[in-house]
Amino acid sequence: MADLKTSYLGLELGSPIIASCSPLTGREESLLQLASAGAGAVVLPSLFQEEAEAEELAASDLMDTGDDFAEFASAPLPTIDFSEIGPSRHIDWLRRAKQLVDIPVIASVNGSRVGDWARYAQMLADAGADAVELNLFSVNTDPDESSADVEARYLQIIETVSGRIQVPLAVKLSQHITGLSSFAGRAQQAGADGLVLFNRFYGAEVDLDSLSLESRLSLSTPDELRFPLRWIGILRAQRPDLSLAATSGVHSGLDALKALLVGADVACTTSALLSRGPGHLAAMLRELNTWMDEHDYESVRQLQGSMSAANVPDPGEFERAQYMKVITSSL
Repeated sequence: MADLKTSYLGLELGSPIIASCSPLTGREESLLQLASAGAGAVVLPSLFQEEAEAEELAASDLMDTGDDFAEFASAPLPTIDFSEIGPSRHIDWLRRAKQLVDIPVIASVNGSRVGDWARYAQMLADAGADAVELNLFSVNTDPDESSADVEARYLQIIETVSGRIQVPLAVKLSQHITGLSSFAGRAQQAGADGLVLFNRFYGAEVDLDSLSLESRLSLSTPDELRFPLRWIGILRAQRPDLSLAATSGVHSGLDALKALLVGADVACTTSALLSRGPGHLAAMLRELNTWMDEHDYESVRQLQGSMSAANVPDPGEFERAQYMKVITSSL
């Protein structure tokens, strides 16, 4: 059996496959199943910026209400039960998850604007998170906000969150960053210890019967792995000290293997586990191990990055060369 250990964000993992945030990492039974199946780490369901701000607003509204009524003047301050809203349930679940499993538990926060909500990342870290994954995703519709403005806002969020926590920070990006090579370096300077590539876009669907817009979950397919493979291969050559995680399209052990070969430290999977169950992760690891044994690899570390842009004969294959070859061969 090959050695599947890897390092991600400075954390030592027993395997290179991470269970990304999903309902499976938010329930006790499935969380235990993922750990038993061999997950190197788990990412808990995201705390959204809107949730944190809603909690702050609820507290503010309640306190303001008290000022308007004379009977509150001599009464104790009201007790606010936040157990069912926003950050509190995420923090409680994180503490419980840390008790349940002995693999790294990564907290996830999802935001798009700078705000005081970032202190909740600190609360999650203080509650025992081994790392924090910052999911930066927004639909930028302001006609006066340029792409440079968006990137500057993202970098400010990274700097704010990283300044709040004492654990490693991974930043999950969408594939719509125009100058990703440059942004990766600036994100690292702002405090990111790693990048997770890439977030998936869930767009609105038009329901022709009701003539309404609906949001529907659409699971990934293995074809979606191509974009993360390209950019991880490029960035591994440019940023050898930056942790890189592949996500979107990782459905099998061979998919995870491809990500590792181009330079990923880990491969994250969600859709495959949602469709096939937590036990599928064990099957992915068996497939990965079988391939490594058949090709005489003794460890994951031995093969990682061996096909990055720094190590392939023609680095152009990661850029326009692929596009040109496919287009011309189809004529």
